[in-house]
Amino acid sequence: MDVGTLGTVKSLEPRDLIETRAQIILGNTYHLMLRPGAPVIEAAGGLHRFMNWSGPILTDSGGFQVFSLAKMRKITEEGCRFNSHIDGHEFFLGPKESMAMQRVLGSDIAMVFDECLPWPCERSRAEKSVEQTIRWAKASLDEPHAPGQLIFGIVQGGVYDDIRRHCAEELVKIGFDGYAIGGVSVGEPEQFMYKAVDASVPYLPEDKPRYVMGLGVMHQMVECVARGVDMFDCVIPTRVARHGTAITRKGNIAIKAAKWIYDQSPVEEGCDCYCCKNFTRSYIRHLLSCNEILGLRLLTIHNVYALNRFMEDMRKAIDGGYFQDFREQTLKDTTTKGNENT
Repeated sequence: MDVGTLGTVKSLEPRDLIETRAQIILGNTYHLMLRPGAPVIEAAGGLHRFMNWSGPILTDSGGFQVFSLAKMRKITEEGCRFNSHIDGHEFFLGPKESMAMQRVLGSDIAMVFDECLPWPCERSRAEKSVEQTIRWAKASLDEPHAPGQLIFGIVQGGVYDDIRRHCAEELVKIGFDGYAIGGVSVGEPEQFMYKAVDASVPYLPEDKPRYVMGLGVMHQMVECVARGVDMFDCVIPTRVARHGTAITRKGNIAIKAAKWIYDQSPVEEGCDCYCCKNFTRSYIRHLLSCNEILGLRLLTIHNVYALNRFMEDMRKAIDGGYFQDFREQTLKDTTTKGNENT
């Protein structure tokens, strides 16, 4: 899922998203609550109409942003009182407020309000936090929802296998339309991310979507799919594009590097995105070096397309019975050290 935090996937229009094969995008409750606010989006008829996107939207509950961005915060049983990271203005966000905002947004999938644990985290805090997350999950499900809106629970528990299992089992007892694995991609080493997934997935229903939040690196996604994960979201495609980096099947490429100054090849050979079909590395490098907006826009188009195409090819590999070969090739191509792209 391409991330459109503030009602836009950065630098892309809805027609760009269609052309880059986006199936679903993500919006964020915390950010949209602060700006432009519920009244504005409600007046527009919901987030789909506000941003003119006709495809599905998943909205994050805002829990992660409260705990990572808020200048000051105080957690209570009802939720969290915090000061905006923008201007310090005081807000309160809990299950009731989060679900009310997501109801106004009218997203197709709403996430329950939870507490995202930092890494590292002491066991005692993880235990207490998970019990709070379970209570908030039940409270979130009990709140009114937009028509047809699906609700996903979020498994937390840090690096503690038994705590994650407990959280997953309790969420399944409550019963949700899908389940997310949270608390990953928060600074932990890669092996701990896989550990969190391994401790969660076996206890989640096979017939419901399973979603790892905040993950968007090719070899990590293929490894998580091998473990039974279905969905991902990440800001990486747009974020690294703004810093001049292209995502390819052979690893990332720093397009701003001087060695591409005369290079007349596309950003990625064999890619049929708009950027690669029409422009060269030399030209993209020139635009980026001059801080021209078109440069980051074209690179964003490529990166978003690259990950969506990667997911398409992974689905084909599963359907065709050659997923293991696809997995091994991905690991070989994207984690090899010392080639020109890393």
